Amino acid sequence: MIVYVVLIIAFTYFYAFVQVNPEKMADNLKKQGSYVPGIRPGEQTKKYITRVLYRLTFVGSIFLAVIAILPIIATKVMSLPQSIQVGGTSLLIVIGVAIETMKSLEAQVSQKDYRGFGGR
Repeated sequence: MIVYVVLIIAFTYFYAFVQVNPEKMADNLKKQGSYVPGIRPGEQTKKYITRVLYRLTFVGSIFLAVIAILPIIATKVMSLPQSIQVGGTSLLIVIGVAIETMKSLEAQVSQKDYRGFGGR
């Protein structure tokens, strides 16, 4: 179970840094003439983005680990058979799909209310 938690945390960090490349983001901000208020463009921006990403990923990885391990703990505490255990990963997938479906439905409903340019 400890290995499971460590792997979740490690892969969360890996995924976060694959998705948000601090060096590339800092370069893009510099090329666009944008900056983070109070932070100099370039290397300092990269360090700032990296530091923020580490902090956010830490909180997110702990949350994911808790969500993933909660069904395992609940099954052991309640003395339920392993055959009815819902895996934490499955739970995350189901919740993710439900949220995306909700967002899609909200977008379609708001699109129906939109009458277009000129009230047509």
